[in-house]
Amino acid sequence: MAAIVASETAPDLRFHLVESDQRKSTFLRTAARELSLNVTVHSERIETLAPLSADIISARALAPLNMLLGYAARHLSTGGSCLFLKGQMHEAEIETAREHWRFDCDSQVSRTDPDARLLLVSHLHHA
Repeated sequence: MAAIVASETAPDLRFHLVESDQRKSTFLRTAARELSLNVTVHSERIETLAPLSADIISARALAPLNMLLGYAARHLSTGGSCLFLKGQMHEAEIETAREHWRFDCDSQVSRTDPDARLLLVSHLHHA
């Protein structure tokens, strides 16, 4: 979705999509090509992908926050941020993640679920 919006408002932005399921990767490549999006699709697991040095990382329904931060730390550029959608257990996930990571976290209430949150994570460092 962000790549579609960016194609009109910020066409120089580059997106890297990581999807290990080949069928889903094929769909993403087809959609990106047909919509002329500035997208590269990586058909592999995030754990095996070479570091991307990304300014922003986003994930949905991938893993608990503690694991997500481990994946993100490897791929974030210096000063990069993360946007993670989390459900009703977001507070417990943040607390667990703080046992292993140091980070700032801004939490916004989801527009579609009052118990869910959009987490903006920045200044990520291993504890």
